[in-house]
Amino acid sequence: MKRSALLGILLVVVLQSWSQTIFAPMKDAVKAGNAKELVKHLNTSVDLNLEGEVNTYSRAQAEFVLRDFFKKHAPTDFNIVHTGSSKGGLQFAIGKYQSGTDSYDVLMRVREVEKDFLIHEMSFVKE
Repeated sequence: MKRSALLGILLVVVLQSWSQTIFAPMKDAVKAGNAKELVKHLNTSVDLNLEGEVNTYSRAQAEFVLRDFFKKHAPTDFNIVHTGSSKGGLQFAIGKYQSGTDSYDVLMRVREVEKDFLIHEMSFVKE
């Protein structure tokens, strides 16, 4: 019984560490407000929710939209507070984005595409 509990805890730790690795370059791009770098981690089309405006964009369109968002709401901090996966194997990260006195909840959902994990959905919701 103790052995299976220990294995379960170890598995959770390993999976969480792996999820953090997947999201590390995305986190760095968001924290820097660097749309050009972030777009490298987007799928060919992405669903963006920016303050309640939900649209599907191509990678090129998303770069302009994200650049505008980061320009209007320059990051002062960004941290991922939780990572996980759905039963279907989709990875997700939940983070906190700070821009001056404004705070946003951020959700990133990624899919594995040809051995790369790419964002297919991202939202910034003001608290």
